[in-house]
Amino acid sequence: METTETETEPGTATSTVVSRAIVCEFLGTLLLVFFAVGSAVLAGEYIGTFGIALAFGFTMLALAYALGPVSGCHINPAVTLGMLLARRMALRTAIEYWIAQVVGAIVGSALLFLVAKQVPGLQTHGAFGTNGWGDRSAVHLNLGGAFVAEIVMTFLFVFVVLAVTHNIALFGFNGVAIGMALATVHLIGIPLDGTSVNPARSIGPALFAGGAALTQLWLFIVAPLIGGAIAAVVHQITHPPNEES
Repeated sequence: METTETETEPGTATSTVVSRAIVCEFLGTLLLVFFAVGSAVLAGEYIGTFGIALAFGFTMLALAYALGPVSGCHINPAVTLGMLLARRMALRTAIEYWIAQVVGAIVGSALLFLVAKQVPGLQTHGAFGTNGWGDRSAVHLNLGGAFVAEIVMTFLFVFVVLAVTHNIALFGFNGVAIGMALATVHLIGIPLDGTSVNPARSIGPALFAGGAALTQLWLFIVAPLIGGAIAAVVHQITHPPNEES
């Protein structure tokens, strides 16, 4: 689930692979938002926190195996930042991934919004699967608490991604660990702030929810990126680049 592409001239075989990878990042983020965030928007009252957490984990698990061989299935700017800082991808490719992820999240949110509008009585503004603190938190977590929680939760997720893709001996099983890690952080984080750990996942729904979701959005961009960066630094210590196993 890692990408090994570096800078290439347009028209080369590697450039074609990169283009496919960008499409996968767009598609993967779109599907993660539509199905996982959609589980909260469309079925939250029926499946509860546990069901929503499993929806995120299972969606990530399925996409890891479907898209991982092509793009690494980052579908998360924090993961891409971790890969960049771990020197597993080029800056240009990371920027292309970030753009694809954000656009994919926005399109996925638009499709989810269209479906939600067809459900009588369903609120499509306000919550809409967004993240928040204070009155928008189930436990009324304050800003500082939400900031720390997002850093720690994203650290766990990105660290797991970096660790299980570091050792080729784990190939074939890394998707399971990654899916379980995402489900775990959602089990903990949904009552706290709705769980972001993914700036793209937060940006898309917030654009359609508007209001407080937009004014609080900055935290769910900044904190996950900090968590991803810390994970990359710690991973370099626990899993040195020249380590074979």
